[in-house]
Amino acid sequence: MRRILALLCVVVCTLGGTLLVSGSAADAVADRAHKLHFSSIVLDTHDDTTQRLFSKSFDLGRRNPDGHIDIPRMREGGMNAIFFSIWIDGRIMRPPAVQKALDQIDAVHENVRTFSNDMVFARTAEDVRRAHAQGKIATLIGVEGGHMIGNDIRMVRIFGDLGVRYMTLSHFYNDEWADSSTDKPAHNGLTDYGKDIVREMNRQGIMVDISHVSDKTFYDALEISKAPLIASHSSCRALSNHPRNMTDQMIKDVAAKGGVIQINYHLAFLSQAFNDAQTALEGDIVKSSQERAKKCGDDPDCASLEQDRETRALISEGKLPHVSWEKIIEHIDHVVRLVGPDHVGLGSDFDGASMPEGMEDCSKLPKITEALLRKGYSEEDIRKILGENTLRLMEQVERVSRDLQAQR
Repeated sequence: MRRILALLCVVVCTLGGTLLVSGSAADAVADRAHKLHFSSIVLDTHDDTTQRLFSKSFDLGRRNPDGHIDIPRMREGGMNAIFFSIWIDGRIMRPPAVQKALDQIDAVHENVRTFSNDMVFARTAEDVRRAHAQGKIATLIGVEGGHMIGNDIRMVRIFGDLGVRYMTLSHFYNDEWADSSTDKPAHNGLTDYGKDIVREMNRQGIMVDISHVSDKTFYDALEISKAPLIASHSSCRALSNHPRNMTDQMIKDVAAKGGVIQINYHLAFLSQAFNDAQTALEGDIVKSSQERAKKCGDDPDCASLEQDRETRALISEGKLPHVSWEKIIEHIDHVVRLVGPDHVGLGSDFDGASMPEGMEDCSKLPKITEALLRKGYSEEDIRKILGENTLRLMEQVERVSRDLQAQR
């Protein structure tokens, strides 16, 4: 009996010791991930929070009860560099489109001035690094849709002067010179004028963003641009067959030229099951967006919040499937397996899309770092994915701009 008790003690003590070591190892990984995340530049290339800046109920400087982005939650999640997206409905054209874009650009600048203790405006990769060294949030601007230049190439130069650092060539609808991925082709990709606009973007140091564009527009831009391309908020079509995502071949081609795909966290772009269910239930993404626009009218804060509320309700009713935040890791890993760790980053679509469970807002971003660390990614590669890949791309675009302007 004593021998049996002794054996039981050995087994229990050994198991206890194993669990203690495992727990300690887990804690060590979590601690390492925390230090890595909060010492890195964590750069998100696409956030639709700009629309909320016009709402009387939204304050960027305080923790809000809804939405995905504000300064307290950015600090909590270690997001220290952000591209505020300038967006208007793609059916608005010419001077009204330009005016609305300028209003939003001004709103970003004004909020940076208002919250200057926390934020600083950035135009270059070096500006982002300097902001990080100062403990401030680097604030950048991307224009989401070429329709906002009003079909006037001179606006590319003006946007550049105002600090715009990428422009998406189209949005949900074709504009006057580029075909969209979610509209019927009208131009067979880029028109000749559209190609001139890409060349001018190269001269101005504005990244050519191919999220939202048709596959033909993508390949036209890839051929014309002397600088690498960015997909500011797209995911992998191999994992969710949505036209807003990139095929494996497109990812390989953009990487071969030094570009970066920034993974979008929208449920339908992450999950094939969700994409199929939502399409069957609501129709395509453009139709559902139009319906929300009708409901929201002129309320600048409504569209993204209304989308999120509707989606959450449908998930809770069992009409749409649950999607976990770990799908983000699957898409990152898919790109890394295809082209290595130098060509993928983060383009959440916060405040413009429905987020997966566990990534409810930007405060949850440290989960990505810890998950990659647990998958065996090196700290160097994780830093690249969190922001360094985007900064390297910006530096390449800046060099191309200097070279082209020196030739004039």
